[in-house]
Amino acid sequence: MSIAFWCVLVAGLMPVVTVAIAKWGVRDYDNNEPRAWMEQLQGLRRRADYAHRNHFEAFPFFAAAVIIASHLQAPQGLLDSFALLFIGARVVYMLCYLYDRATLRSIVWSISYLCIIGIFLIPVFKT
Repeated sequence: MSIAFWCVLVAGLMPVVTVAIAKWGVRDYDNNEPRAWMEQLQGLRRRADYAHRNHFEAFPFFAAAVIIASHLQAPQGLLDSFALLFIGARVVYMLCYLYDRATLRSIVWSISYLCIIGIFLIPVFKT
């Protein structure tokens, strides 16, 4: 399996990491109404939930890009590089969210988004 496909798996697991941070050590978690409970979070836990949501938002676009580029036989090394850069950017994005660094978070989010666009464009420019 290619590195890019492994990156899709990692991207799919990232929301689990951030929601775990939001819920870790809390005794009053309401599994009957988890979304209502999550809306009441504050501080680090709330930001972890927001990062969790954004990971889910980014995942389909990234996964589709990797699958489509792979299907169109994009150069594997370039595809893997963009996928790894995307994962790296998403990890930094998550840390920026957790540590409340909004401006840097937006910059890193843009980098991860541009990685996805790049993945879609790799097959267009392959030689």
